Amino acid sequence: MQIAQQGTAATTAIGAGIAEPSSTAQRSPYADYKIIRRNGAVVGFEPAKISVAMTKAYLAVGGSQGAASARIRELVAELTDGVVHALVRRQPQGGTFHIEDIQDQVELALMRAGQHDVARSYVLYREERARARAQEKKAAQEARSAGPQLHVVENGQRKPLDLQALDQLLASACEGLEPGATPAAIRESTLRDLYDGVPMDEVRKSAILAARALIEKDPAYGYATARLLLHTIRLEILGEEVSQAQMATRYASYFPQFIARGVAAGTT
Repeated sequence: MQIAQQGTAATTAIGAGIAEPSSTAQRSPYADYKIIRRNGAVVGFEPAKISVAMTKAYLAVGGSQGAASARIRELVAELTDGVVHALVRRQPQGGTFHIEDIQDQVELALMRAGQHDVARSYVLYREERARARAQEKKAAQEARSAGPQLHVVENGQRKPLDLQALDQLLASACEGLEPGATPAAIRESTLRDLYDGVPMDEVRKSAILAARALIEKDPAYGYATARLLLHTIRLEILGEEVSQAQMATRYASYFPQFIARGVAAGTT
């Protein structure tokens, strides 16, 4: 009985010496703060990312050796604490910060610390990223408006449909006819009737049929239809695609040859 009591006491002592995991001890002091990213996503607030952003700015100015120095690390840590303190002071009970607000605070902290070159580097980086995001957004919008990627078959080869070349062809067909005839209307109808792997000749025919179908809306599409048909005729005769504008140069080069042939044949 005494042995059992001693064993129980020992077990209790050992258990007392091992602290159970505390959720409070592991909880981040910033767990009640969130970040709203530019895409609307809400993520946890991580001050370490502020330090990383500042360090990158120092790298851009002083190089890797300067940014790795103890003085720079201490300065980055001090500035990060200042930024975090400024943010948390606004919402002591927790809340959300927008990513732009945090970056504004970083710029302000760098300027107040007299780190003007680093602050300028940080501003330029923000502007560069803003331009990159704008280009990505524009490209995504253009991709959505263009619809799924179509492929055509020409001369036995499968390749993506050159939408830029199609737009140029339609613009040439509607030149001087707007606002009666617009390339956009012909383009929309042309692409609607295409399928992946369509022969390129069918693409040209589809454009002609699309323009002809629009004649009921405006007679100007009759001229656009004729120009698109003429384009296919030039392709058959010349063996290559030549726009109406390019034909002005071709006619100038062909005319002396026609005169010479006429003289040789005695017809001029």
